[in-house]
Amino acid sequence: MRIVVTGGAGFIGSNFIKYMLNKYPDYKITNIDKLTYAGNLANLTELKDNKNYTFLKADINDEKAMAKVTVDQDLIINFAAESHVDNSITSPKAFLETDVFGTFTLLEQARKNDIPFFQISTDEVYGQIREGSFTEKSRLNPRNPYSVAKLAAERLTHSYFTTYKLKTFITRGSNTFGPNQHTEKLIPRFITNLLTNKKVPVYGTGLNVRDWLYVFDHCSAIDTIFHNAKPGSLFNIGGGNERTNLWITKFILKELSHSNNMIEFVKDRPGHDFRYALDCQKIKDELGWQPESTFESSLKDTIKWYKKNTAWWQNG
Repeated sequence: MRIVVTGGAGFIGSNFIKYMLNKYPDYKITNIDKLTYAGNLANLTELKDNKNYTFLKADINDEKAMAKVTVDQDLIINFAAESHVDNSITSPKAFLETDVFGTFTLLEQARKNDIPFFQISTDEVYGQIREGSFTEKSRLNPRNPYSVAKLAAERLTHSYFTTYKLKTFITRGSNTFGPNQHTEKLIPRFITNLLTNKKVPVYGTGLNVRDWLYVFDHCSAIDTIFHNAKPGSLFNIGGGNERTNLWITKFILKELSHSNNMIEFVKDRPGHDFRYALDCQKIKDELGWQPESTFESSLKDTIKWYKKNTAWWQNG
């Protein structure tokens, strides 16, 4: 296969490219990334001599560049997005430009060239839930500019399936963690803060709940879907690991031999969703996929990675 991966220098995108070329060494992957602060080519150093890997620095809103790079491709997978909720609250415009209009630009090229299109979305499009879990048929209620932009992108994607019969796939993934994640996110931020003897800022009471998914499980789910699912499909992807932010914090503190005195409770984020929870039975029943990693061991491995790769996060 010939695959275009957008946002491939970011966290999930870079891990996905490495996962795919390791599993399918004959596939050819073109990585398109604008290289904003969250994109880091150091994530892909091991592929610099791989003849089946190509990198192009470009903005997905650049119609001419996207038209050129999408010719004769078999699949477009769109990881490219502004993704940090805090940034969407202070600077929402960039999220509309990249997450919505960028997706539109890619969809147009997919339509013109009849290329299947895979949109990576988020569980945040559902909003928060106090009890139970969201299924793919649950009501959508995004509550911050980031999740609104992601929902707009996925609905636009689905419209190209229903209107133009373009082969599309959409996934809503839960909070993903693992190697190469930017230190603005909770787990890497807390790890790197503690490695430099800084306190960890916990929003509100720290009792907000998230479902956590190891990045390599996320990659395997995407791989399974575009190889096996029907066009027009939508799947939740979760790890089945619901934990409070405070639980995560204390786990990291313990692993790095720090006391709870390193916790600094700070003013809560505006509109902070209390709990996300995904029902992932559909992907299990239809495609036989389920996460292979155990949460505690994956989190320990992630902590070890940041300890071992201090140059990556200190210079990135």
